[in-house]
Amino acid sequence: MTKHYPLMIAGYKNGNNDKITVNAPFDDSLIASFDAADSYDVESALTAAYSLYIDKTKWLPASKRINILSKTAQLMREQFDELVLEAAREGGKPYNDTVVEVERAIDGVLNCIECIRNDHGTEIPMGINPASEHRMAFTQSEPIGVVVAVSAFNHPLNLIVHQVGPAVATGCPVIIKPAEDTPISCYRFISILRQAGLPDEWCQALVVSDLEVATKLVTDKRVGFFSFIGSANVGWMLRSKLAPGARCALEHGGVAPVIVEKDAELVEALPLLAKGGFYHAGQVCVSVQRVFCHKDIVKLVASNLADIAKKLIVGDPTKAETEVGPLIRKHEIERVHEWVTQAVDDGAELLSGGKIIGNCYQPTVLLNPPDDSIVSQKEIFGPVICVYSFDKIDDALKRANALPYAFQASVFTKNIDNALHAYKNLDASAVMVNDHTAFRVDWMPFAGLKQSGLGVGGIPHTYHDMQIKKMMVIKSSKI
Repeated sequence: MTKHYPLMIAGYKNGNNDKITVNAPFDDSLIASFDAADSYDVESALTAAYSLYIDKTKWLPASKRINILSKTAQLMREQFDELVLEAAREGGKPYNDTVVEVERAIDGVLNCIECIRNDHGTEIPMGINPASEHRMAFTQSEPIGVVVAVSAFNHPLNLIVHQVGPAVATGCPVIIKPAEDTPISCYRFISILRQAGLPDEWCQALVVSDLEVATKLVTDKRVGFFSFIGSANVGWMLRSKLAPGARCALEHGGVAPVIVEKDAELVEALPLLAKGGFYHAGQVCVSVQRVFCHKDIVKLVASNLADIAKKLIVGDPTKAETEVGPLIRKHEIERVHEWVTQAVDDGAELLSGGKIIGNCYQPTVLLNPPDDSIVSQKEIFGPVICVYSFDKIDDALKRANALPYAFQASVFTKNIDNALHAYKNLDASAVMVNDHTAFRVDWMPFAGLKQSGLGVGGIPHTYHDMQIKKMMVIKSSKI
């Protein structure tokens, strides 16, 4: 029997709301249905959240937040198998990769606890000139206000932890809108938080069927911080409509470049490149997409990547043997296929893949698509790796930097000078040396530059962004 989920708004009673259905991306089977929020529900959620923030007698002390998060991690561990199966089924990420995601999510909750334990203010120097004599000053942290978070489908549990966890840790009331394709993991996590002792109004969740309703939620003047993970067009549009004073962090996509020098250790590099490009069917914002190889090894690299791609097991994400699952929506499969077909028409050599398999797309390797082909210009967000030839590294760097996106990049080489040269000259917020572009641990800074985003993600960095530093200056003749 399909489960139905009401809105997770404090005091919500089932009404005659519109319904949203959630289908498994692999076989289109109906998984669940959800009540969709309307303008009245958004107003109710915002009123409940803001009333907490403005009444400091209701704020949760740090000790209680630590206890809630500790219990949350414990409950997640107890419900581990259910969390994995739900996330794999609704999001399409293969089972073994989803196991890693759930482990990361639990560790992320523990990371939030560490943020609280290590949070402290700073002393501001006083008494160092006549104007500052007989004074002392220091800062303490306070929550920034109501947090509204809009999330993406590709990591349906871990992204929610990255947005909601720091809000709970800082003491900000938070309202989360998960992707309509993958809301089950979000609702499960919020249910666990509440089971762990978090009062309902401190963390509310809703889905919407109307863009105007979502915009109303984000742009309300009571919102103190807006956290967004998703497409650049939507993110920049919503940022332009934020109320004055609202801060934000935007995480969009990239068209991640990799440079492979002729001295690279290919035995190690090739599996990493394949993993970085085909992980979660390429539906990752820092997925390996453009691989620039020295001309002496370009055909070797491309052919070996194609051989790896042909051997990958494509299919049901809930099965342990699956290595590449479905794309999230049918129209995305069609779009990826159109882009690949266009690249071949433009002159690219198709070395593997290029075919639709049900709701999946074959892992695809293209050799030397033109630089003006759409696969070279925009984020594919599918299981496609493009390999290009270069003669001199500065040419590769110039081509890598030619797009209005900059996120994570990488270089494979045994030469420290080449590695440092690439690090200095690549437009990127992070450059991996002898690793793929999608490497991440959740406490490191994670930032899109140019059109790829705004602000810095990563749990400790988000925790910092959701706070203000409030200063006290004391004047006394006894100082």
